[in-house]
Amino acid sequence: MGTAEAKIVVPPTGSVIEVDQATLKAVLGAFEQAEEAIKTHDLDKVMSMYASQYNYHGLKKDDLRTIWKELFEEYQNIASTHLFTKIARVGAGRDAVLEITCTGHLWAKSKTSGLYVPIDSWHEEIHYLVLEDRAWRLRGNLGESPRVLPFGTAPHPLF
Repeated sequence: MGTAEAKIVVPPTGSVIEVDQATLKAVLGAFEQAEEAIKTHDLDKVMSMYASQYNYHGLKKDDLRTIWKELFEEYQNIASTHLFTKIARVGAGRDAVLEITCTGHLWAKSKTSGLYVPIDSWHEEIHYLVLEDRAWRLRGNLGESPRVLPFGTAPHPLF
């Protein structure tokens, strides 16, 4: 099996894009920069993808730093696929949030076994992004996180 290759796709038909071209370009650019940082194991650049107030089911930005650090220690050729089927802006000005419906996966080659393994996968997850320091950054979920996830649901913190 060859090396993992990152893919960020917005299908030309069937996708609902409710943002202007500049916003779409900025979002795609942010995900591409994150993928490049993952490819080079640049932990600080990966972390720049996350908003300072990141919160996803109780996981904070510092928790993600630990997770990514451990992933970089155990895996090589880490890559993900993102299929964006809806991008919508909710709110305006400083309170604007982008809701991005995404299906994808994160996988890598284990340094221990040499095998490619799945790390994370998601189906129609909604990524919430906020504008922070003039860049769109992942914020996690909106509103209160449930104390317990519904049966059969796993948290998807990374992307």
